[in-house]
Amino acid sequence: MAQNNQNKLGDILWAVADQLRGSMNADSFRDYMLSFLFLYNISWRYREAVKKELGKEYDYESETPLLDWYNQNPDYIEEFEKQMRRKVHYVIEPQYLWDNIRKLASKQSPELLSTLSEGFKKIENDSFGNTFEGLFSEIHLDSDKLGKNTTERNLLLCKIINTIADRLENFTDSTDALGDAYEYVIGKFAASAGQKAGEFYTPQRISDILSQIVILDCQDPKNGKKPRLENVLDFACGSGSLLLNVKKTMGANGVGKIYGQEKNITTYNLARMNMLLHGVKDTEFDIYHGDTLVNDWKVLKEEIPGNHIKFDAVVANPPFSLRWEPGEKEEKDFRFSRYGVSPKAAADFAFLLHGFHYLSDNGTMAIILPHGVLFRGGKEEAIRTKLINDDNIDAIIGLPQNLFYSTGIPVCIIVLKKCRKDSDVLFINAQEHFNKIKRQNELSEDHVKKIVDTYRNRAEEERYSRRVSLPEIKENNYNLNITRYVNLSIEEVSVDLAKVQKELKAIDIEIEKHRAEHNAFLRELGLEEI
Repeated sequence: MAQNNQNKLGDILWAVADQLRGSMNADSFRDYMLSFLFLYNISWRYREAVKKELGKEYDYESETPLLDWYNQNPDYIEEFEKQMRRKVHYVIEPQYLWDNIRKLASKQSPELLSTLSEGFKKIENDSFGNTFEGLFSEIHLDSDKLGKNTTERNLLLCKIINTIADRLENFTDSTDALGDAYEYVIGKFAASAGQKAGEFYTPQRISDILSQIVILDCQDPKNGKKPRLENVLDFACGSGSLLLNVKKTMGANGVGKIYGQEKNITTYNLARMNMLLHGVKDTEFDIYHGDTLVNDWKVLKEEIPGNHIKFDAVVANPPFSLRWEPGEKEEKDFRFSRYGVSPKAAADFAFLLHGFHYLSDNGTMAIILPHGVLFRGGKEEAIRTKLINDDNIDAIIGLPQNLFYSTGIPVCIIVLKKCRKDSDVLFINAQEHFNKIKRQNELSEDHVKKIVDTYRNRAEEERYSRRVSLPEIKENNYNLNITRYVNLSIEEVSVDLAKVQKELKAIDIEIEKHRAEHNAFLRELGLEEI
């Protein structure tokens, strides 16, 4: 399905959301809407696999074909489910598939609420090889937001499900289309959520920049092997869009395993759904619910310095200038012991050092941070100085303001490596390169391409990019403020006043000459002179 068709599907889904949420705020309705889209999507994928598996035994005329088959073949169910786990990595019992849910909704069956509730629990605990406990924890089917009593709630759910099903009937084209439409709707919810959007969404074009940058070093396959990242980490993954973008950019089998961490429980569930919706098998990703700064994820734990998992690529869009409470524990933390601990007022460098600690020696890290980290003093200056002296900062990319739904401030992308090939730092000042879309600024594909190509080629361009030597940065007291190195101001053209005066006199003489000629003609005609 073409991109414009995917957007059309996304627009249809967003129209459904806008129509159905009624008095419920967008944040609350988002969880219901996206959960139902998730159920629809995995049911659709499962149904397509079932068709292939059952062949002629699949009853195309039935509203609930798999349920019919289960009733007719009880002795073969166990073997069938084993086969489905091998092929699609999950099983959904037929009474919980979207087909049956839609049938109950169309008949306004009072069983809908209980069936949905049971189905969500089954999917969380039994459908997949891994347990996705709490996947639907934010979906409260007994909530007053859905209605004052069971009957009202049941009726609203019937309306939501029937409307989604009707609108999606002609758009079940592919897993990618449904997954991309899901991402599109997440973006629309982000746009309507304002400042809260920063908790779960990185704008697509910015995600494209980070994704393309971190994979550049593995783009040229050696010895006939396809380029591959063994693993990739986003330690503030939100809805998982950045991680999925890296995987999509690398292509099929281009990423071994995806790792993500998210503190917000709602967003954590959103990320896990997003992975499954995009066809990432449950064995191919690990999303953890927890505080990155506390670092209690067992995957990242290390008892001995240096004895920890390392990632080929690290991407992140962490909360900007988050207040935190570092103490004695953080002073001894392996992540910060070499470079220092971020101040309480802003955890920006704490996030950066966390990701950098887990970066492999040949990997690339790209992180979005506020401009303040480039020039603020105190502890941040000490950390910045150490990173520069160790030759770990590869590039600084300044982006336009007002790109994020959550903040209007301009931000930068810092690219880091542990083993760099270049002896300078590339500065890109893209602050003037954007499209104005109503009140929001946006990057186009051309803007993204220009940034990525400039980074790839380390190209220099007046008022846009420049390679800066480490000695020059040191001379500037380790200040990385982008405008210090790539100034956007246009130098005023010097004016030669004597020359201008001479030209004005010449013009006056020419005017008088033509006036005299004109008056001569007027006199011949007997007209008044000027």
